[in-house]
Amino acid sequence: MPKPGQPAAAEAAKPTSTPSPESARPAGSAAPAPAPVHAPQTTAAPKPEQATSADPARAPKAGRQAPVEPDPADGRIPIDAVGPSVSGGKYPAKAVVGEIIPVSATVYREGHDAVGCNVVWRDHDGTEGPFTRMTAGDPGTDRWHATFEPQSVGAGSFVVEAFSDPYLSWRDAVEKKIAAGQGVTDLANDLVEGAALLDRAATGVPDDQKSRVTKAAEALRAEDLALGIRVSPALGLLDLLWRYPVRELVTRSDAYPVWVDRKKALFSAWYEFFPRSEGAVVGDGHSQQGTFATAQNRLPGVAKMGFDVLYLPPIHPIGRVNRKGRNNALVAEDSDVGSPWAIGAEEGGHDAIHPNLGTLEDFRAFVAAAAEHGLEVAMDLALQCAPDHPWVKEHPEWFTTRADGTIAYAENPPKKYQDIYPLNFDNDPEGIRQEIRRVVLHWVAQGVKIFRVDNPHTKPVNFWHWLIAEVKDVDPDVLFLAEAFTRPAMMNGLGKVGFSQSYTYFTWRTSAWEMREYCEQLVASADHMRPNFWPNTPDILHETLQHGGPPMFKIRAVLASMLMPSWGVYAGYELFEHVARPGAEEYLDNEKFELRPRDWAGAEAAGRSLAGFLGRLNAIRRANPALHWLRNLRFHEIDNPALLCWSKRDPRADNTVLVICSFDSSGDQWGNTTLDMPALGLDWHERFVVTDQLTGGTYDWGQRNAVRLDPFLEPAHILSVRPRR
Repeated sequence: MPKPGQPAAAEAAKPTSTPSPESARPAGSAAPAPAPVHAPQTTAAPKPEQATSADPARAPKAGRQAPVEPDPADGRIPIDAVGPSVSGGKYPAKAVVGEIIPVSATVYREGHDAVGCNVVWRDHDGTEGPFTRMTAGDPGTDRWHATFEPQSVGAGSFVVEAFSDPYLSWRDAVEKKIAAGQGVTDLANDLVEGAALLDRAATGVPDDQKSRVTKAAEALRAEDLALGIRVSPALGLLDLLWRYPVRELVTRSDAYPVWVDRKKALFSAWYEFFPRSEGAVVGDGHSQQGTFATAQNRLPGVAKMGFDVLYLPPIHPIGRVNRKGRNNALVAEDSDVGSPWAIGAEEGGHDAIHPNLGTLEDFRAFVAAAAEHGLEVAMDLALQCAPDHPWVKEHPEWFTTRADGTIAYAENPPKKYQDIYPLNFDNDPEGIRQEIRRVVLHWVAQGVKIFRVDNPHTKPVNFWHWLIAEVKDVDPDVLFLAEAFTRPAMMNGLGKVGFSQSYTYFTWRTSAWEMREYCEQLVASADHMRPNFWPNTPDILHETLQHGGPPMFKIRAVLASMLMPSWGVYAGYELFEHVARPGAEEYLDNEKFELRPRDWAGAEAAGRSLAGFLGRLNAIRRANPALHWLRNLRFHEIDNPALLCWSKRDPRADNTVLVICSFDSSGDQWGNTTLDMPALGLDWHERFVVTDQLTGGTYDWGQRNAVRLDPFLEPAHILSVRPRR
């Protein structure tokens, strides 16, 4: 992606205008670069007191500004409010391969002559094309719309071209004159001009269509024919000359940058586990940590649930100085394993493996084994250090020194984290940047292409801008998830500078109206931020899960997996783990500070597991292309505030999914839908068939439908939509 300090687009296209006509290239063909246009040179307007105009009429009057020549950078036809544009084009808009990206612009001109416009996509290698004609929006708005679908990963850009469309202007004038009763004499000039225009148009259409245009021109010149017969062939060229227009006064906008990621940046299902707990043995006075080898035994279970990203908390050596004990106790016992986020000890730092987990070769084997099960390993990138991290001795300037000479540990008053030293990025910014770049690329070389970044909002934003660009310059497939539960401006800013995905406020949106409002905000931010919904994390156990019972675990899983294209859960969710530390929003006996082996098979055998349900949700996601995207989320009205109704549609795959979900885990909820039928690809009064992908039930539906949801059966309908026609 573009590096900080470099142009966002590979080559910024300057606005141009030309008086010469241009016949557009065919739709779908490569777009040649426009011929250079040499605009007249202009100089800065003299100040009034310095004006020396030889023309008294142009000399500035006292108190008036001197005349200003037209700025060629404005372009002959105004193009304004182009989108997607992130911070005015300062940062690239987000896209993934195959995603439908909407483009819009305001285009207008003087008088009544018709304008047209198109989008030209420029790929990462500089290749332009295809030519995509834009369509007019609501009357009177002068807004124009089109879409494009990037096909390769990397830095691209698009431009909007505006032009005068003489054929549309001619056609509109002729139709109005004929409708007003004007005859051949009145239209004499129009007929001659139209024939000449079609002569020009014939040079730009495909060979197999040239005869249509030339015959229409001949008809306009045929004085022996009736007026209606003369003009009819020319008026009938609308579709052809829409696709292959004659273009005059072509004006090109600036280039707007777009970064295209692989699809997993948008569509992914995450599962988090601590490898040290998988295969661990915990007994009275004795414990044995799991390893990468024993953790491989859990891979089939994760894959069976349909997840495709396996996120591991930090796997590095854990500090011994000020190590925290169980439940974040200030004093650790000799047997306490410490928090993986207290990174670094005498065995090494961020580029090392905790010796109890195995070796670097063992890690590579784990990554390879995960890939065999369809799982991509995501690694935690936590830029902080334990007091005994090697960096503390080697680079004390990378930390903050207090007045008493001690290094400052992390604090979020009144909380204190004595086992962690935060980095200071301002004393030696270049040194710390290069070291972190080295660390990240070290893990990329081991096969890691996804990083979940811990608390990125506590590090400088310009550092992330630089680092992500540096890493993607080496490998554009690398993705970054921002674990930032913070202010909206910071979360949006991190997305703008390159983070592929972001954690969200999903956990704290516990009513239907809150969820709808929040999701609509996220859709509106899709150009720069991609959300990832997590019902739980090692740090967060919301009270809805603490008290809502198994039905609430189902509800939150449905909401996360069906609303957003990316979602994730932390291990134990499928076992309904819900016991919280008193008065807190986190787990009791938190796995961050201790081993937690689980009896996965025993829970499933006893019917105390949600694994099958999670697997069903992920299977539904994979089978329905409509669920792979974010921008297509639409909400529908339902008359019960405890219910939420939404849909997603992918017209390319002829796939539509309609979901109604309850927010109440305690009892039945009834409601009546009022569906936005066009959002489903249907006419307002059309009947259609829905099939519940959770239960298999089939129903005949229309715009208004009665719904009843029992959370102790299924708290949601996940419906495939099929027209009856």
